[in-house]
Amino acid sequence: MKLRKIICIMAACVLSLGMLAGCGSTSSNSTSNTTSKTDSTVKATQSSTTSGSSISADTKVAYTTTEASGSKTLVVFYSATGSTRNVAQEIAKEIGADTFEITPVQAYTNDDLNWQNNNSRVSKEHNNESLRDVALTKITPDNWASYDTVLIGYPIWWYIAAWPVNNFVKGNDFTGKTVIPFCTSASSGIGDSGNLLQKMAGTGNWKAGQRFSSGASESEISKWVKSLNLSK
Repeated sequence: MKLRKIICIMAACVLSLGMLAGCGSTSSNSTSNTTSKTDSTVKATQSSTTSGSSISADTKVAYTTTEASGSKTLVVFYSATGSTRNVAQEIAKEIGADTFEITPVQAYTNDDLNWQNNNSRVSKEHNNESLRDVALTKITPDNWASYDTVLIGYPIWWYIAAWPVNNFVKGNDFTGKTVIPFCTSASSGIGDSGNLLQKMAGTGNWKAGQRFSSGASESEISKWVKSLNLSK
């Protein structure tokens, strides 16, 4: 009887040890799984945060470079079809200048620019000078006073500067600034367009301008920019 009791007690002890071992294994696996999930979450969060920081940093650098580059040269341009924009951006790249695009409140459509149609917008404005008072979305660039050299680009319309440029020139004070005009055209030269803009401005030290073809090459633009001796 005593032997049977001893055997029962030993069996109970073995069973208890097995249950404890099982619980320990379960706890260990649970901790391992929890740790694994936590690590994955942290890694995912770190990856997301790092990626976000990288994008944010790049954006901040680009913004700082544009707004606080220390550049004292500004390239201003009005572009109806994109040709003048291409030249202006190439000039700005060559000298490390900031850019400002002149934009009419009412943009010109392709139909508006059809000079062969007497009823088109540009034709009516050409025939009636009072219609050339083109409202702009913004007249004065940010930090205008900080620029000592301003290049102004525009397409040639009927042998003069495209008139959306007029209100920009009339609306800003060029005192103490060197102003250099440039234009794009299919065949016309720069003509008297720069002199007419100078009269509108009434201030500034205006220089002789340069005409580029609608498809001007980078080398052609670079050659002219270098002749200006503008520091980068």
